[in-house]
Amino acid sequence: MGAMTTLFGGGASDAITSKSDAISKSTDASVISPLNPGNFASIRSMPVCASPRYFTTDEADAMKDLAKEKTDGARQSKRAYGAMAKIEEADAKVHKLHRGYEKVVATTELKKKRADAGLANHLHGLRPGYARLGFGIEKAENNATARIESIKAKLLGGAK
Repeated sequence: MGAMTTLFGGGASDAITSKSDAISKSTDASVISPLNPGNFASIRSMPVCASPRYFTTDEADAMKDLAKEKTDGARQSKRAYGAMAKIEEADAKVHKLHRGYEKVVATTELKKKRADAGLANHLHGLRPGYARLGFGIEKAENNATARIESIKAKLLGGAK
């Protein structure tokens, strides 16, 4: 396994393709896109009048009431769709800002890991110096022990 596999997972180049597929998927199954054009449904509050006709007073009054209701409904729909559009725009803005943040996190994580690797390299470079310190201390200890033995021999006259 290579370094990229270790960092990003997957074992083959097809793993990259599947990640590309994941990026191209929409955020929701109902989102309109070139591959999902949505439906072309419309709204019709009453049937089409196919031919000329006379209406009764009751029909005319009912239609006038329905027209008022639908006019108010259209006004409220305009408000609601406007709010929904603003929410979508805000969501997109937050989404974009979050992706920018994730880019910064990924970039700074790489900087941190580079710093860690630089420190590890530096510390490994110090190992020979530490080894020399150990040899020097060991040599000093051996010299001190030899001198102590020499002093003991002189003081005790060769007897132990």
